Order: sequence, then C-alpha cells, then structure tokens
Amino acid sequence: MSAWSAAQAEEHLLGLELFGVRFGLERMRRLMTALGSPQRQFASIHVVGTNGKSSTVRMAAAILERHGLAAGAYVSPHLISFAERIRIGDRELEPQAFGATVQRAARAAAMVNRTLADGERVTQFELLTAAAYSALAARGVDVAVIEAGLGGRYDATNVIPSRVQLLTNVGLEHTRWLGPTIADISREKLAVVRDDSTLVVGALDPAAAAEARAAASAHRARLVPAPTSWDGGPLAARGAFQRGNFALARAAVEAFAGRLDEAAVRAAAAGVAVPGRCEVVGHEPLTILDCAHNPSGARALADSLPEVVEGRPVVGVLSILDDKDAAGMLRALLPCCRSVILTSNRHPRALSPATLESLARQVSSGEPPLELEPDPQRALSDARDRAGRDGAVVATGSIYLVADLVRSSDARASTL
Repeated sequence: MSAWSAAQAEEHLLGLELFGVRFGLERMRRLMTALGSPQRQFASIHVVGTNGKSSTVRMAAAILERHGLAAGAYVSPHLISFAERIRIGDRELEPQAFGATVQRAARAAAMVNRTLADGERVTQFELLTAAAYSALAARGVDVAVIEAGLGGRYDATNVIPSRVQLLTNVGLEHTRWLGPTIADISREKLAVVRDDSTLVVGALDPAAAAEARAAASAHRARLVPAPTSWDGGPLAARGAFQRGNFALARAAVEAFAGRLDEAAVRAAAAGVAVPGRCEVVGHEPLTILDCAHNPSGARALADSLPEVVEGRPVVGVLSILDDKDAAGMLRALLPCCRSVILTSNRHPRALSPATLESLARQVSSGEPPLELEPDPQRALSDARDRAGRDGAVVATGSIYLVADLVRSSDARASTL
C-alpha cells in the first residue's frame, strides 16, 4: 500500500466524523497496544479545563524547548487542518509525516475494530490522538504537553502516564456528558490525576477547589496553585487572559522540571504565538480574531479588549453555535462594541443571525446597533468598512467562525 498524503489522511479523518463522541477508554487502550504503546515512550504533562487549554499547552511546550528539552504538543481543535494539532517544537507536523502517522493509526484501528462488538468502532478523536502519540514517540520527544478534548475521565488522551496534570479553570460546559454542576464537571476533569504526581491548578471557584483537594489527596499528588498572572516581561500572545495562561504554563513546567531559568522563560513568553486567540490579523482597521465560545471566554476577551484596541471604537462580528450559552456570551460582548454584525459559519449547528438578533434584543437595551449578514466573509468586510481606518473589528463567538475567516482573503487583507 502506498503512503498516504496529508490530503488522504484528512479525508480519512473527516470520514470518521459520522461516528461522533463515544465515551470509554477500552478502544483507545486496544489501539495503543496495537501501536506498541507509544504514549509510554515520552514524559507528559496533561492539561484539562474549560478555557485556556490550547494557549497554555503551546506556552508550556515553548518553555520546555527553551530549557533544552525536545518538546511536543497535542492541541485541539484546529482551524484549517488536522495536522495543526500535532506539534513538534513550535511547528505542526509536516504533511508527509502527518499522512504517515494517520495511516499507521488507521491500520491499527482497522485491527481493533475487528475485535469490537457490532456498532463499535474507533472514533475520529481516538484515531487522531493515537496518531499524535505515535508521531511524538517517533520523533523522540522528551516530553509532550497534551490537551484533553472533552472532560478528562473518558477522554481519549487519558491513557498517558502523566507526571504533571494542570487544571486551568472550570465552567459549566458539556453538561450533557460531564454533569450539571461545577463539582461534577471538576470531578470528571480531575480523573486524569495520577498517583504520586503533581496537580497544578489555576483560579478555581470553591466547588472546583474542593474537588482538586480531594483528587490530590486520593492520589497522594502534590497540589500546586499557580499564580493568577505572569508579569515577568513582554508576552507575544495578546490579552490579559494570556498572562494568566502563561502563569499556568510556567507553573506546570516548573512542577515538571524543577527550578527554571528566568531568561529562558522570558524568551518563551516573547516568542510564542497563539493563532485564533486575540490574534491581530490586520491594521487600518485593527482586525482581531478570537475563538471565545462560552461566557467565561467571552468575559476574558471583553476584559482584554481595552488593552488590545487602545481606545479604538469596536465593531463586533459574532457567530455562535446552538449548544453554547449564546445569551451569556452576548451579555459579555455587546457592551464592548459600538455596533455588531451578526453572522453564521459553516458548522450545521451555527445559530442563524436572526436567532442571534432575537437573543441580543432580550439581553440588551437596544444598544449597540445590530446588522445581519449570514456570510461571514462579507460580514467581516462590512465590519472593516464600518470601523474605518481608525477603528477596530473583533470577530468572535466560535472557532468555526474564525476557521472560516482565516481561510478567506478578507481576514488577512492587511497583514502584519
């Protein structure tokens, strides 16, 4: 059989999307065995939480690299290509290597599928996670920073013998699968804690903090509260929330590696970029893309905007999926904007602009003015025209909106 191209690997993964989310780790354990247990060939830091995971993973990997360790990372979701999720150093896996690792995992998955009961098969996320672990092992990384997908207990990533676990924060999300309360959700995320490991935690509400203490105690794990912000020098990633994420990353790496070289930490801070997170993609007008997709993420963006836009009036471009707390997000974002264009995106669960308008009318007192434009590229173009050269545009509400926009020429019409 000839080697798969990156396009063939993408096509195979997209074909598995039909099989959705299926909890349980038995398929993943069998898959790892079929691949020779690559997840045991490198040390790991496991990152769980509601917001900030991808940024924190990238930052932690950058700090590790600056300390002379060969570091890899696994993040999700992606903007354009699945290959973005598997990172060696600060680069996504090369197309040829991506095709090869997905092909290898697919062959193992075919073997595993033959051992499963009728109707059971390896899912898209399981296969991609297995491919990532295989690629990280093949590249000989010393340590990989791994972002959990959904929850923790039954997440496909939870087959690694991690030495450090990091809980960024906990909000109400995926309650259908993780439970109805902060305590329930925290418990599911904290199921990744290993015996005699180190658990690093961000700012938690009392219920989540109690669950963290209980998990640490049950596993004889050292519990380390991270600082709420890092102020040790310039940070390439924009937004106050990113200083909090960098503080989490630094604390996790320190728990893993011991005392750190502050010059190396500062170099990592100044060099690591996070696509789609308060990302400036153009000037005149200042144009920002952000993947905030829940109320806490929206509030973090809203708190950061004054620093990022520096007094410029903001035109918002918003699209939100129907399984998100759209009203909560609108409450956070509408007051930041002089005007807002409500749009859609390619995802089938995207709320229509008219539905968003109805929700916006319910949570605001008629301000800011709203405009409807279903096409996201046209919405961004209209927003840039409305903002003018001295204004700012912020497109947010869904990673799928950001993905649509980075594929278009409009989003990067004025490049940095």
